[in-house]
Amino acid sequence: MPAPSPAPLYRRILLKLSGEALMGEQQFGIDPAVTTRIARDVGDIQGLGVQTAIVIGGGNIFRGVAASVRGMDRATADYMGMLATVINGLALQDALEQQDVLTRVVTAIEMRAVAEPFIRRRAIRHLEKGRVVIFAAGTGNPYFTTDTAAALRAMEIRADVILKGTKVDGVYTADPMIHPDATKYPAISYLQVLEKQLKVMDATAISLCMDNKLPIVVFNLLEAGNIRRVVLGEAVGTMVGG
Repeated sequence: MPAPSPAPLYRRILLKLSGEALMGEQQFGIDPAVTTRIARDVGDIQGLGVQTAIVIGGGNIFRGVAASVRGMDRATADYMGMLATVINGLALQDALEQQDVLTRVVTAIEMRAVAEPFIRRRAIRHLEKGRVVIFAAGTGNPYFTTDTAAALRAMEIRADVILKGTKVDGVYTADPMIHPDATKYPAISYLQVLEKQLKVMDATAISLCMDNKLPIVVFNLLEAGNIRRVVLGEAVGTMVGG
């Protein structure tokens, strides 16, 4: 008789990925090997009965803030960045469906030929039916980051937690890539993140999570199986909370 599956700590999650996470070892674009690995990890937690929503950035294709610094109109640059997140969403949808995981891409900018428009109740219904929902095009507004979009969508779908996948295994006192002596926080408060200006998510997103008491777990996305470990409540990464 097979052993029963462990019970997940979280029933509905929002996974926040940076666009750069999809690049792998490349300088830009999408590495299919990375999207396949992420898709396997997401499929794994779907098997536990966890409802999964995803927000992806677009920095691997186009970064609006960087373009506006170089003289492009900020609103135009941000809209271009939002379209980049749709490309990433479609790539991840394809990888998930190759793993037999039903997926819907839902976009804040209407483009019915490639994705559904964002309707909150419909998105929740998809989750309840066991489909992965990928939220693309940010909030649909310029001047807001995909971090803020992730916090907003997490509130709207009543997620239990935001899982922030990064290249490091948590929140450190300084950038561990530059400062090898930096120490990791096992847990940290929203206010500490804001006061120390730690690069977890931007201040708007952190404030939104703080106001709504939504925890954030920052973890290493590059290590296979970490999403499952976080969902099962193992001490992976850093917990940002009250």
